[in-house]
Amino acid sequence: MTKRDIIFSAVCGFGVAFIALDLFQKYTGKYSWIFFVALPVLSVFGLWLADLIGKRFLFVRQAAKFSLAGGFADVFDVKAFQFLFWLMPVSTELTLIYKTISFLVGTFVKYFSDKYWTFEKRELAGAPKEMAKFFMVAIGGALINIVSFYFFVRIKTGLSLREWQEISNILAALTAAVWNFCGYKFLVFKK
Repeated sequence: MTKRDIIFSAVCGFGVAFIALDLFQKYTGKYSWIFFVALPVLSVFGLWLADLIGKRFLFVRQAAKFSLAGGFADVFDVKAFQFLFWLMPVSTELTLIYKTISFLVGTFVKYFSDKYWTFEKRELAGAPKEMAKFFMVAIGGALINIVSFYFFVRIKTGLSLREWQEISNILAALTAAVWNFCGYKFLVFKK
C-alpha cells in the first residue's frame, strides 16, 4: 500500500463522514465527531486488508479502491443534490432533474479517481476512445441510478420526504455501482 493510497483512502472516509453526519446527526448528537475519526480509520484499514488479499486476487484490491473512490464521488453527488434542492425545493418528480445533475458531477469526479487511482491507468494514448467508453458505461449507470432512485423514493416510509430522498439517493448510487465496476474494469480500463 502506497502513501498515496493511505492519504486518498483517509480523504474518502472523511468525505463519507459528511454524508453519515447528515443522515445520523439527530441520533448521535454530541458524538457526531466519531464519524470523522472512525470512517477515515476504517477506510485505511479496509484498503490495507484488501491490499493484503489483493496480492493474490487483484480484483479485491481494485474493488476496495473502487468502493472508496465511489464513496468519494458520491459525496459530490449527494452534496450537489442537496445544494440544488436547497436552492429551489421542488416536488418529487422534479427532483429527478436534480438527481441527474448531481449524478453527472459525481461521475466527473469518478472518472479521474478510477482512471488514476483504482485501475492505475496512466497512459494518455487512446484517451478519447477510453473516455467515450467511460461515458457509455456511465450513461448506463446513470439510467440505473436515476430509475432506481425513482422507485426507491416512491416507497412509503415513516421518514420525512427529505430524509427518504437522501437515503434513496444513496441506495440508487449503490445499485449503479455494481454495473459501473464491471463496465470500468472489463470495458474501459482493462489492461
